[in-house]
Amino acid sequence: MPKMKAAIFAEPGRIVLDSRPIPDVGPSDALLRVSTTTICGTDVHILRGEYPVRKGLIVGHEPVGIIEKLGSQVVGYREGQRVIAGAITPSGHSYACLCGQHSQDGGAEAHGFKAAGGWRFGNTIDGCQAEFVLVPDAMVNLSPVPSNLTDEQVLMCPDIMSTGFAGAESGGVRIGDTVAVFALGPIGLCAAMGARLMGAATVIGVDSVPERLAMGRKLGVDRVVDYKKGDPVAAIREITQGRGVDVAIEALGQQQTFENALRVLRPGGTLSSLGVYSSDLRIPLDAVTAGLGDNKIVTSLCPGGKERMRRLMNVVASGRVDLRGLVTHRFKLDQIEEAYELFSHQRDGVLKVAITP
Repeated sequence: MPKMKAAIFAEPGRIVLDSRPIPDVGPSDALLRVSTTTICGTDVHILRGEYPVRKGLIVGHEPVGIIEKLGSQVVGYREGQRVIAGAITPSGHSYACLCGQHSQDGGAEAHGFKAAGGWRFGNTIDGCQAEFVLVPDAMVNLSPVPSNLTDEQVLMCPDIMSTGFAGAESGGVRIGDTVAVFALGPIGLCAAMGARLMGAATVIGVDSVPERLAMGRKLGVDRVVDYKKGDPVAAIREITQGRGVDVAIEALGQQQTFENALRVLRPGGTLSSLGVYSSDLRIPLDAVTAGLGDNKIVTSLCPGGKERMRRLMNVVASGRVDLRGLVTHRFKLDQIEEAYELFSHQRDGVLKVAITP
């Protein structure tokens, strides 16, 4: 049986390069030869044992690739076509899909972790940090890449662009709003850009890493707050002249940033949470104004499916968003362990790494 190289979750603390059989293609599947992928913060949660997956799983959920083989029932695509698939791969026919919640397809429910929704790549099925990846429900999930866009231009669409934009969308950002984004990692930066596209007049970014603050300014964040230089809540209250922000987007997944996001909201404001939390959250009485502040707390999982991918690539093609600057490091698949070591320790100003098999 033909083999391929792949990044395998061996045990907490170890993701290693190994070989696996190239997957067989079912009737509704497509086999992609991966041309570019990347490492996500969620993969680091897996590496650290903070998110449960089975040992031996191929990790990764952000594929750009070439169709190598199509299932017998797949129409509308051709072998050799360049495509992306979202990190979330809805079936298109579940109850969740049919009520418009494609990201909550429920593909992971049988595996005892319902919060995972429809996230399957690198979670309940083999992912894409490999030479090949099998895409389920191909006609729902494959989106052709326009010929004028490079792999790196669309590399963020499968997950962080979709997730970040969802933070702004779920938060209900309106024209003229003031938005605070807590943590200017790749998802937070995408959330900031999503907020601007939706009409925010002022976007405030909170972080402490100089490279991330600089990237925020480059991508259009209006004001940056270094939380290591003072209380970010006080700083944002000062910027907004005591009013607070209309929407706060939490993009880190930590108790402190969640609390801070609550504390900077105006009365009736919305906290849009994108973080992946590894322990229970507390909601302090004062931060939620004893439940009487008319505030909203909303959560989002990365929207997937081919229509979502098409729309995101349209934004990239329009020139309104250029995410190539987020790729700060590049590795071959053979260097995946080195890439994880760099990315998981956030060394050398890393934002995103591009992995090319």
